[in-house]
Amino acid sequence: MTSPSTAPAVTALAPETLRTWIDQRQDLVVIDVRSAAEFESMHIRGSYNVPLPLLSAHTDELAARLGSRVVLVCQSGARAEQARQHLAKSGIDGAYVLAGGPPGFAAAGGDVVKGAGRWALERQVRLAAGSLVVLGLAGGKFVSPKIRMLAGAIGAGLTFSAATNTCAMGQALSAMPWNKAAKEPTRESAILTLPVADTREEAKAS
Repeated sequence: MTSPSTAPAVTALAPETLRTWIDQRQDLVVIDVRSAAEFESMHIRGSYNVPLPLLSAHTDELAARLGSRVVLVCQSGARAEQARQHLAKSGIDGAYVLAGGPPGFAAAGGDVVKGAGRWALERQVRLAAGSLVVLGLAGGKFVSPKIRMLAGAIGAGLTFSAATNTCAMGQALSAMPWNKAAKEPTRESAILTLPVADTREEAKAS
């Protein structure tokens, strides 16, 4: 099994590999970039919740606290890949994106913490987009042909989302009340509480 210290700078990381690294107590940090509500629903034990918008706003500050062994986690990998790109610009070149997210890690026998069940943000996006397309088509047939433009707008938005690896609908849905947790991560609670890389290594050596 390849050690995190000698692994090439690849993007995808198999959940079985992460489980092995954790079992071997390898020196690495797992950052979950999903919303706090998604994190509460299920997360990898020992991972840190730094939602993507928070990470994007404080990338340099976060990168300064991380070592070279970083695993980024979300549901589908899209948000984790965006986080990887942000961190790469701040000098963290070898960050990994976990394949399969927390469900894949759990399926591989990894230790996860489960809370109240919630829909993943990606699933909510699919439901919202699909519902709007159906509404646009139905409205165009029974109300006004102009309403069909709604379906076209959603299609164009999804195409742009895929091309740019961003999701405006996902960002909008993440602000909805049902996607809010009792304690939302902040710069102080999510980033400044992370141990600095040198501190972790000194603690491990002692």
